[in-house]
Amino acid sequence: QVQLVESGGGLVQPGDSLRLSCEASGGGFMSYCMGWFRQAPGKEREFVAAISWTIRSTWYSDSVKGRFTISRDNAKNTVYLQLNSLRSEDTAVYFCAAARTVVSPQSPGIYDYWGQGTQVTVSS
Repeated sequence: QVQLVESGGGLVQPGDSLRLSCEASGGGFMSYCMGWFRQAPGKEREFVAAISWTIRSTWYSDSVKGRFTISRDNAKNTVYLQLNSLRSEDTAVYFCAAARTVVSPQSPGIYDYWGQGTQVTVSS
């Protein structure tokens, strides 16, 4: 069983940056593909980014490519999401998730464990 705890969300202005963290416990972190998803009010959960356990592969949604960066520190059992050039449409609850497979990392259905989420609000 893996537990995931996100942190780092907050209220920022358009153009600002944030770094989200997701710390895993329960063992096996290094063997999991880690993903970030987000869900805005009234909308479905959508894929943001993912990183393979080897760190050799990363995936991004088109809406965040070039602005967000996913990384992981396997020694700290933590995955990060750097959010730059934030826009109002980035406002959402951000979730991290862990998957035993890297097949279709954009699909929420492959993830075995989810965190509780951290709120990111971008507003002037």
